[in-house]
Amino acid sequence: MGYKVAVVGATGNVGRVMLEILAERGFPADEVHAIASRRSLGVEVSYGDEILKCQDLEQFDFSKVDFVLMSAGSSVSREWAPRIGKAGAIVIDNSSCWRYEADIPLIVPEVNAHVLEDWIKDPNRRNIIANPNCSTAQLVVVLKPLHEKWGIKRVVVSTYQSVSGAGKAAMDELWNQTKGIYVTDMPEPKHFTKQIAFNVIPHIDVFMEDGYTKEEWKLNAETKKILDPNIKVTATAVRVPVFIGHGEAVNIEFEKEVDENEARDLLRESPGILVVDKREDGGYVTPVECAGEDPVYVSRIRTDATVDNGLALWVVADNLRKGAALNTVQIAEALINRGLVQPRA
Repeated sequence: MGYKVAVVGATGNVGRVMLEILAERGFPADEVHAIASRRSLGVEVSYGDEILKCQDLEQFDFSKVDFVLMSAGSSVSREWAPRIGKAGAIVIDNSSCWRYEADIPLIVPEVNAHVLEDWIKDPNRRNIIANPNCSTAQLVVVLKPLHEKWGIKRVVVSTYQSVSGAGKAAMDELWNQTKGIYVTDMPEPKHFTKQIAFNVIPHIDVFMEDGYTKEEWKLNAETKKILDPNIKVTATAVRVPVFIGHGEAVNIEFEKEVDENEARDLLRESPGILVVDKREDGGYVTPVECAGEDPVYVSRIRTDATVDNGLALWVVADNLRKGAALNTVQIAEALINRGLVQPRA
């Protein structure tokens, strides 16, 4: 008997990729349902070779499914995730709504899937699991093995985040501005605060009182929750004119003396990571090359001699996949593979 899965937000960028990944990975599902708002009722989306018609969120019976993969935004999740959880389904939510609540696990399977073992035993659990921010997910996959080996004291990260992380309207804005520049018909910024075409914007999410943005705060808070609360993290989050794929320049200071060659070998052996690190033209991975791919790619691994026990590296991943849809599916797989969730009769 297979599992029954509902994808909420099936018409969005991440929802469509969730359906794609469920099919690609051969997820053990007997039923997959595409769920969206009433205005998308009947809209067709692809699930492998099948075409699914979207069903209405408000009318769907969630008591008949095992997993709900949700990517419909924080407001929808705030209202619906608890209701779905009470109906008995496990909600794996891609919004920021639940990430910072103490009793909600924030999971990247390569890093902290073991947390699910105790969570599933809690009779008071709310049946909600949070997926981290896209930039956090790829970062902690890389930090985990390094932290276990040498102990991380401090991380400085500058992100180069694609517009797809801000949704379809943001992608359309980049496309329209780029076209407009060539025909001297430059559209005014709507989604972004400044022109995004041929530009970079050091501003993602709202500003906080300390001068950091909410996106930068998320990287800090989520890394601590997933990996280790004692790690110091400072971030600068930047939006760049790339459609898919986030890049990160990462500087790490360790407790112990670190060797760059050992680090390179360790990362090569770690789950979810591919190392492409040749000190020659093109000997690294860029966002364009990682689009549509599952791994987190690591390049430019080198010693930082300006601090004791320092290492610098470059990290890229498809933010719609590992940063969102893939990680969500992997959480469901972790629950199944560990024997923690059985299909409903």
